[in-house]
Amino acid sequence: METESEPYIRLATLRELHQVVAELNTARSLADTLQTVADGIVSGLGYELSAVNLVRPDGDLVVAAVAGSAGAEALMAGRVGSRSSWERRLAMGDRWGELRFIPYTEGWVLDEDDVPQWHTAGPAPRFADEWHPMDRLFAPMYAAGASGGELIGVISVDRPRNGRRPGAWGREALQMYSFHAAIAIGNARLRANMQRALVRLEREQQALRASEESFRQAFEYAPSGMAIAELGGDQHGRLVRANDALCRLLGRPASVMRRYSFSDLVHPKDIGTLLRTSAEGGRAELRLGRRDGSYVWVSLRNSVVADVADGPRFLLTHVEDIEERKRHEIQLAHRASHDSLTGLPNSAELRARLSARLCDHPPNSGRTGRPGGPEYVEGYGVEGFATGRPAPADGPFFDHVHTVAPNEEVDDGHKGLAVLFCDLDGFKSINDRFGHHTGDAVLIEVARRLAGGVRDGDTVARLGGDEFVVLADGLGRADAQDLAVRLRNAILPPIRVDGRAVRVGASFGIGWAACGMSADEVLHSADQRMYVEKRSRSKAGRRAG
Repeated sequence: METESEPYIRLATLRELHQVVAELNTARSLADTLQTVADGIVSGLGYELSAVNLVRPDGDLVVAAVAGSAGAEALMAGRVGSRSSWERRLAMGDRWGELRFIPYTEGWVLDEDDVPQWHTAGPAPRFADEWHPMDRLFAPMYAAGASGGELIGVISVDRPRNGRRPGAWGREALQMYSFHAAIAIGNARLRANMQRALVRLEREQQALRASEESFRQAFEYAPSGMAIAELGGDQHGRLVRANDALCRLLGRPASVMRRYSFSDLVHPKDIGTLLRTSAEGGRAELRLGRRDGSYVWVSLRNSVVADVADGPRFLLTHVEDIEERKRHEIQLAHRASHDSLTGLPNSAELRARLSARLCDHPPNSGRTGRPGGPEYVEGYGVEGFATGRPAPADGPFFDHVHTVAPNEEVDDGHKGLAVLFCDLDGFKSINDRFGHHTGDAVLIEVARRLAGGVRDGDTVARLGGDEFVVLADGLGRADAQDLAVRLRNAILPPIRVDGRAVRVGASFGIGWAACGMSADEVLHSADQRMYVEKRSRSKAGRRAG
């Protein structure tokens, strides 16, 4: 890796350095940043062990992060070395630019000082540049990026994977990495200071004027988005100021940002969330529009900037990019509520959707619900019924329209929530003959055909095995029968898997959801009707290749 005559190796080194430096900027807290610094040495710069020694307020250095060895971490993490011992180390040995290398022939004098270390004895080197276990290599980190600045810490490295002392390229890479690590640590401290500043702004508004300059610095150089908006008056909500981080996040220059309020930028579906967010200490998670038309998930936190004499004047909003977390949450929620094989809603999601339409109280008689209006029932008393009148606003049926099954005997045109329970015919033989791979492919195709045969807004779910359920609202009994026939016919055509054509049939049982029933009762009713339908058809009628 160190041969200067091999440019492609140099490029690989730069790529590794770029990767580990990029990871420094993804850490959130100071502790995460310090561990990321140590991990980057091991993962990207070719060393087996690394430690980050951070300068404490009293000047001594504490081992804040260790990577590459659990034993070394247990031995060193949290231990402190005096500033004088470290200054002695940094004054010894060979100067490799900003780096300090102390060969084993000189480093033995350091064995008994108070600096935590993991070095062990070993055999003499077999060739000139072979790494010895007692060799020491340090990369100081300075606040200004160079030795003229204040020392903020020292990176210790050991055990190069190639067994050699680093050459010119390896030294340059380590030195560049320590430079960027110092910047990352400084930014992490700035983030921590920014969070503390936000707490102070929420709790100590009257001290704002006294800390105006420090706030301005924190606002301008904050790594996350910040904005100041008008509070009250004709320009209420208009952005007065936006920092560089927010402008970069939304892809809009500061001059353009001043034309908007957050209500202009928020996703239409999230406007209610924004409006419900209180000014004082309010928090919300919503989407803001970028210049390119896309949206990014952010977390907003508001604080009021108050004037002692005039009261609240401005709204300070902290904007944090949570796009990655939201994407992960959405994925987890989808996995929890959907079948992993077919992508259809699973049993739990099906029951949740059913339960959302049903209440515990059946209508007293007849079908009293009116779509789009308040629920009309026959009577209310201790249970919340009233004769011939709408349910009261504080009663159990306010804003609830009963789900009622169509009449069993007379088709009076009433529409209900149909529950079609589907069980595949001939699926077990396909699984037994051709294996689960073919069976899974059949289930996926059946799910696709069912989903393609229903309306937007209907639900197709997989209960498990070869059982599916369709929820279709607004159907009469004849409509439900027609839908079952269409879906059965959609399933019948051959399904090709690995060049082989297989066929399955389907038996449908039609049940109806009604208030007063639980989701399990509704599904059990449809399941029983399906078995009645299956038994009523001959085996030949159910047979599918």
